[in-house]
Amino acid sequence: MEEHIISLWDTYVADWGYLILFFWSILEGELGLIFAGIAAHTGHMNVFLAIFVAGLGGFVGDQIYFYIGRFNKGYIQKHLKKQRRKLALAHLLLQKHGWPIIFIQRYMYGMRTIIPISIGLTRYSALKFALINLISAWVWAGVTILLAWFLGEEILHILSWLKHHPYIFVILAIAFLGFVVWYFNSHTKKIDKKIQKIQSQLEIKKEK
Repeated sequence: MEEHIISLWDTYVADWGYLILFFWSILEGELGLIFAGIAAHTGHMNVFLAIFVAGLGGFVGDQIYFYIGRFNKGYIQKHLKKQRRKLALAHLLLQKHGWPIIFIQRYMYGMRTIIPISIGLTRYSALKFALINLISAWVWAGVTILLAWFLGEEILHILSWLKHHPYIFVILAIAFLGFVVWYFNSHTKKIDKKIQKIQSQLEIKKEK
């Protein structure tokens, strides 16, 4: 497995690795950052340049979602009806926590695209959002890539072990799919509870 991964980087990513990483990061995939960390571990990428490029990609991705919300309010309201609860929650989280919610939204799975869109729908400063978003993106890229770089040998060993024990991979895949189904079934209820809780807290603050 290690030889296969190295071969892929040698064949397909040697010349275009950073460009691929940039566009992969726009799509907010940690998997791309992990591969970049492994590539840096094997000497096929510069770890600091990879962090810089991945951070820029993550920044651009969230800026796109922000401006989708800023300039396409009618389209959002019409075509994201199923996401109204999440949009409402994102707006309430911004009201309650302010700028830190922009910084940590990358780690809030299920809300990562909704929060920038929701902030774009408000009058929040585009410049302030961009600055916080850029710093957040570089931190996100740095943490993920450095971990993969530092644990590169262990990750390669695990991949090699899974290659020789494919049934374990099947079991893990089934377990993951089961978790996804459970998560989305329970997530809607949790969002409703969070909305009610934050609304009540904001109302108490207004009364004071």
